[in-house]
Amino acid sequence: MRLSVIRAYMRKEFTELFRTKLIVMVYLLPFMIMLLFGYGIRLEVTHARTLIIDNDKSHLSRMLTEKFEHSKYFNAKETQMSEAEALHRIKQAKEDAVVIIPASFEKRILHGLKSEIGIFVDGAFPNRAMTIESYIEGVVLNAAQEAGALKKGASGGLIVINNRNLFNQAMRDADAIVPGLIGLVLLVAPAILAALLIVKEKERGTIFNFYASSLGRGEFLAAKLIPAFLLHSLNIFILFLMATKLFDVPFRGSFVLFWGAAEVYILISLSIGMLISVITNRQIVAVVLTVIITIIPGFLYSGILMPISSMVGESYVEAHLFPVMYFNHIVYDCFLGGMGLSSAKTAAYLGILVVYALILLGLGTLFLKKELK
Repeated sequence: MRLSVIRAYMRKEFTELFRTKLIVMVYLLPFMIMLLFGYGIRLEVTHARTLIIDNDKSHLSRMLTEKFEHSKYFNAKETQMSEAEALHRIKQAKEDAVVIIPASFEKRILHGLKSEIGIFVDGAFPNRAMTIESYIEGVVLNAAQEAGALKKGASGGLIVINNRNLFNQAMRDADAIVPGLIGLVLLVAPAILAALLIVKEKERGTIFNFYASSLGRGEFLAAKLIPAFLLHSLNIFILFLMATKLFDVPFRGSFVLFWGAAEVYILISLSIGMLISVITNRQIVAVVLTVIITIIPGFLYSGILMPISSMVGESYVEAHLFPVMYFNHIVYDCFLGGMGLSSAKTAAYLGILVVYALILLGLGTLFLKKELK
């Protein structure tokens, strides 16, 4: 490759990016995605509207009611309304859950008899309903342990759960969402920019300068991709600072590993956009195709909303076909795990990203023809 020729074309590309204001999109789009989705996506359910119908009016039933009232997960209030009326309020979307404590609740518990608590949850949104249900079960089980202790006259039950959450001890949504958003941002933004680099020259007719010149395909692609690569490399540090300073996400791993994997991942994203730019002839088609290829898999198969391990069949195979899954594993390890390359899985995923980049760059070079079709 002739470095002097590549530098001349790179100066032209930098000038074009500043002239067309695309330089703004390079940094504005990642910033907006992190800001909007970082604050907008919430998996935790808090202040669930809960009605409690206490038909026992005993010490244990009041203790159970107070546990609901003092929990941040529930906006609970005791009521004397009938069961039918309470369920009607769920149908009207005025309540999220109803807890019914039966009569003789304390008496049966203290005598070691089975006692049932009625729980009704609005299941219109299954994930939210399952979360609320698990919260309610946790409160009831905690109360059952205390009731068992009272029955035996001891300070604790026979079985005491001593749980500890690893990696995300505070169970913060930001710690789970924001690292995954870095993978989404570095997949979408560079790909959209790269998708416009060649196709815009086709629309304007300036691609004929390349056809008529002695510039090789590798030199042409290098001159196109290097400016975008350098500009988006700065986003690695911007996104890192946003995650750690703005969202207070801990970073426990190697920054060198994070930075190196992110650089390879940006190269993959640029290669995807470049490949789309090579095979399309209109900018709008290139942008729409890039959005479909990057954003949809970025959400579905990145592990942000659903763990890859829970997928089965075709979805599990599809997740392993997209690079976002491999990169996000490394990102989550760097932020929350801290194992680094001592983890065989992390080292393997880094190698897969390198292979992915080489294959995409090779395909882009192969499909770029220096001739008029």
